[in-house]
Amino acid sequence: MSASSTPGHSRLTKAHKLSLAGVATLGAAALAFSLVPAGAADGAAQARPEAVVSVAPVAWSQSVKQNLNAQQVVADQKAKDAAKAKAEAQAKKDRDQKAAASRSAVRTPVFANNLDGWIKEALFIMKKEGIPGTYSGIHRNIMRESSGNPRAINNWDINAQNGIPSKGLLQVIQPTFAAYHVKGTKFDLYDPVANIVAACNYAADRYGSMDNVNSAY
Repeated sequence: MSASSTPGHSRLTKAHKLSLAGVATLGAAALAFSLVPAGAADGAAQARPEAVVSVAPVAWSQSVKQNLNAQQVVADQKAKDAAKAKAEAQAKKDRDQKAAASRSAVRTPVFANNLDGWIKEALFIMKKEGIPGTYSGIHRNIMRESSGNPRAINNWDINAQNGIPSKGLLQVIQPTFAAYHVKGTKFDLYDPVANIVAACNYAADRYGSMDNVNSAY
């Protein structure tokens, strides 16, 4: 049979064969791409969320740290404010106490260093201590007991015989003076004011008031 072409068929040239091969290759590639799982195609995209997740805790910890720092600043400021308020309150208390002491010093009268002044100073102290007695009652008993001599001493009565003589303006023995001495006065039996106040304190306890004493007591 000769090499002439069969009627109705065309001979494929080399160019035609190459074209067909290219089309086949493209088709296979398209088919292979279509068979790849959907998740695999997004591999790169899946890697990105992991990067975001790994960064998120760092950002969160920084936020918490900033919040704690802010809270510490507030707490420190509150502590400073409280300390300042306490210091100011103490300073005000100290000022008030000094002012009160100053006012008290101003109100304290100056008494004369004589019988009249001694009685008045004794009455000033007795009023603060709640010890009853009047000027006239005290003066009457002083004149009877010592004639107004703060150094007077009785060396003849029973107390003197017992070794504890009566002394001072209101003739008080030492044990009685020690028992009825009023704080704020001198612990001296011969001190006029201390003697009067202690004697009036004793008389108040024994007779209700020095005003009720009209004889030796």
